[in-house]
Amino acid sequence: MSLQNLISGKELSKIILTKIKDQVTKMVGEKPQLVIVQVGNNPASNKYIQHKLRACEYTGIIGTHLVFPETISQVDLEKQIITLNQEEQVHGIIVQLPLPKQIDEQRINEIISVTKDADGFNPATLGKVVLNTSTIFPATPAGIVKLLEWKNIELAGTNVVIIGRSNIVGKPLANMLINKSATVTVCNTKTKNLQEIAAKANILVSAAGSAKLITPKFVNENMTIIDVGANFVDGKYCGDVDFESVQPLVKYITPVPGGVGPMTIACLLENTLTSFKNQQIATKN
Repeated sequence: MSLQNLISGKELSKIILTKIKDQVTKMVGEKPQLVIVQVGNNPASNKYIQHKLRACEYTGIIGTHLVFPETISQVDLEKQIITLNQEEQVHGIIVQLPLPKQIDEQRINEIISVTKDADGFNPATLGKVVLNTSTIFPATPAGIVKLLEWKNIELAGTNVVIIGRSNIVGKPLANMLINKSATVTVCNTKTKNLQEIAAKANILVSAAGSAKLITPKFVNENMTIIDVGANFVDGKYCGDVDFESVQPLVKYITPVPGGVGPMTIACLLENTLTSFKNQQIATKN
């Protein structure tokens, strides 16, 4: 089986992280700091955070990991974030998802300072993304756009189908691609004739969280597939695409793991660096 049509997020993320490292290494004095807030002890979250901290270490960005008990109240978590907002040496803040049921995730995203919003989930950030005036972008959609542009895949006038309408991936990605003059269709689990709609796409992005959803009937030979799925089946990590049957049939495809995941981390650190620079400019002014 040829792997020439793979789009390696692992490869591109290393290029981005190395560029960040080069910039941070040249800094005299203060370095960017990313604070990762975790509630509880979710095994998947632990793994993702380890990857983020390793990337921080590689680039020279200060990675700080704060862990709070599963039972923390909404009020107490909000107080912790407000404190981080006020600390001048903190330049990026993320709250690792998922959060326990007693925590209002949307409210937490609203409280994180828009100037330190490393994940790009603050409503004000998302509003600027829609208007195409933002310097910060939600990390996963930003990573997807970078992967497509890295492979010189035309976006202007291109028919893109996104399966998934989440605030984290589907909605911001649709707007980012619209701002690049793509023609975007956003589908979901209620979409009728999903298979037929997907099969006509030039670019298919699956962020449904449904293992092996994308079969050969969803694809065409000129298609680029971006698999955002993060599923565990029989203890194995896999995407939304039935990779073995689909990979030989399409023009390009991202693997899972090694596709979108590493790009999310790279873009998260890129956001932190951008926030650091923006804060430095604001301080001088």
